[in-house]
Amino acid sequence: MFKTFETELAGRKLVIENGKIAELANGSVMVRYGDTVVMVNVTASKEPKEGIDFFPLSVDYEEKLYAVGKIPGGFTKREGKPADKAILVSRAIDRPIRPLFPKDFRNDVCVIATVLSVEPDNSPEVAAMIGASCALAISDIPFGGPTAAVNVGYVDGQIIINPTLEQREKTELNLTVAGTLEKITMIEAGAKEIPEDIMLEAIKKGHEEIIKICKFISDIQKEIGKPKFEYVSFAVSEDLYNEVEEKYKDRMYEDVQAQDKEVRDQNIEKLTEDITAYLQEKYGEEFVEERKQEIGEIIYKLEKKCVRKMIYEEHKRPDGRKIDEIRPLSCEVGILPRVHGSRFIYKGTNSSYVCCYTWNVIRNSKPRWT
Repeated sequence: MFKTFETELAGRKLVIENGKIAELANGSVMVRYGDTVVMVNVTASKEPKEGIDFFPLSVDYEEKLYAVGKIPGGFTKREGKPADKAILVSRAIDRPIRPLFPKDFRNDVCVIATVLSVEPDNSPEVAAMIGASCALAISDIPFGGPTAAVNVGYVDGQIIINPTLEQREKTELNLTVAGTLEKITMIEAGAKEIPEDIMLEAIKKGHEEIIKICKFISDIQKEIGKPKFEYVSFAVSEDLYNEVEEKYKDRMYEDVQAQDKEVRDQNIEKLTEDITAYLQEKYGEEFVEERKQEIGEIIYKLEKKCVRKMIYEEHKRPDGRKIDEIRPLSCEVGILPRVHGSRFIYKGTNSSYVCCYTWNVIRNSKPRWT
């Protein structure tokens, strides 16, 4: 049955439609924000993917030239590969929704956002992020949303939600905020050195709009949402985890405090061998072989718990630094012989990172990274 839901976002009409297209998908919505239209479809496999220890989520943001009234020309008459911007938007959609799936969920999930029409004043990226959340919320895929997102600008001393094209050209802040009813889950920002209090206020105002959209999506879910399907859980055995934690927690806590990363890795490797040997002796080789992946998850979970305890309770990091300290820095110039300029910009005690910065004096003296 075709349903239309309407609300207002930043003074413009936001319409979400369901029930007309892609009815075989687990969830599908058409998001209309002004004259911007984005179709978002979500699907999930019926069975979990074997042999993996992560959640296989795929997000694609697909821009079509016809959305802006263009037809591909020249020798190639077809759409090309995704632009860099489309890839970055896919990641922006992914980041707020990924943590909201169950941690023990291993079914393939695909989120496809297809831009059908673009009005420059109304961001298709925001429409896609809202649509992805709504499609997942009304689907039968296990999902702990909803979530929502807005753009925030700062124009002529005013904080603007979802600025228009003209406002975006003058803004001193380009901020994308995503979150749930309770908290902010993602911030992506660029600014012209605006004060921290303005940035904080922009984030807060963005979250106020996010809360409204999340409530809007929750109302849609209550009306047309499907029951969530049962899935095969890949959660570790609590009994086995508690047994390993009781016997090896103190040793793990000591091992993760080695300041040298290589020594730390060797400690964890040796501890893993000892835990595996202990379980083999107690339960047999067949038990360990069958639950090899689960045992790895248990060791990782214990390591993470010990590191978090060290950071939160003792206020220090695994390499010995306090939470307000950075690694030692060094700088060296003249590293490469054939570029306009090069330098080491960072070198730490446990790891090093080389970044060569070239100053192109020919092309308008614009800096670029290589």
